[in-house]
Amino acid sequence: MTDADYVEMEKSTIVRSFNPPRLLPLVRTTNRALSALAPALAARLATRRFTTPSRPRRPAPEIELLATARARPMQIGTRRIETWLWGTGPSVLLVHGWGGRGAQLGALVGPLVARGFSVVTFDAPGHGASDEGTVTIPEITSAIRAVAESRGPLAALVAHSVGATAAVRALWEGLEAGAVVLVGPAADLVTPSLRFSETFGFSREVRERMHRRIEERVGRSWSVFDAVALAPALAAPLLVIHDRGDAEIPWQHGAAIARAWRGAEMLMTEGLGHRRILRAPDVVAAAVAFVAARAAERGIAAAADADPQAKPLEILMAG
Repeated sequence: MTDADYVEMEKSTIVRSFNPPRLLPLVRTTNRALSALAPALAARLATRRFTTPSRPRRPAPEIELLATARARPMQIGTRRIETWLWGTGPSVLLVHGWGGRGAQLGALVGPLVARGFSVVTFDAPGHGASDEGTVTIPEITSAIRAVAESRGPLAALVAHSVGATAAVRALWEGLEAGAVVLVGPAADLVTPSLRFSETFGFSREVRERMHRRIEERVGRSWSVFDAVALAPALAAPLLVIHDRGDAEIPWQHGAAIARAWRGAEMLMTEGLGHRRILRAPDVVAAAVAFVAARAAERGIAAAADADPQAKPLEILMAG
């Protein structure tokens, strides 16, 4: 695929990526006009919208799953987050993506507990059952580290989408995990912001102002969350899982991370998209088998091997 093909693919996914509102044409027109007439005001509006995750209603299966967990609220700075824990044994941390919830990775809970692991997940600040409000990726990174530290050494970390971006940064900052699984990971934060601004009609100038406003707020450049740049410094065994038809985070993001991370493996899927991939039985089986195998290599006690009938998809050696 050429660079031009990649750019065209990025543009083709923009409108599908944000699950845009019904009045999107009017929103775009209004934001284009505001971008031209009052770019500073438009940048403030864009910043607030970009840093405010959606909070969709939790579906019944997630409610049922959380009812079986041990719920433990945590205070991280001024923010309260909700965490949930299942099982006993070496800990596996599940990290959701932007606008998501920890229980979205719930299909992994039963198989991991059956293998002898404990599983912990959480709703990030501004998400799900945690405190409402705007949130930035550094805050999510801090939440990942705090939850992980509350559980002691991690046997594994499994992260989805932009949650994977934050997780890679947490690992680079010193978080230790015996194995890492990234599902539909975003390699950087610039691409999501580009899709956001084009989806909602904000100009390039406004997008750049938004970048600067967020950088000033968090005291960090967006570049410090470039997962491809961070990957060469990381040594944990990695499995990247990405769907070729992912309409939110193109599969090239996952491939770039896997190439940059020494010894990484990559599993490509077809027809699962960005979220159904989290529930696909073959994907769950491959992720759990990877975590269990890496734990066994490190001499961490876990349950018996996976069902020998479970067949992983197309696993490619990428590093």
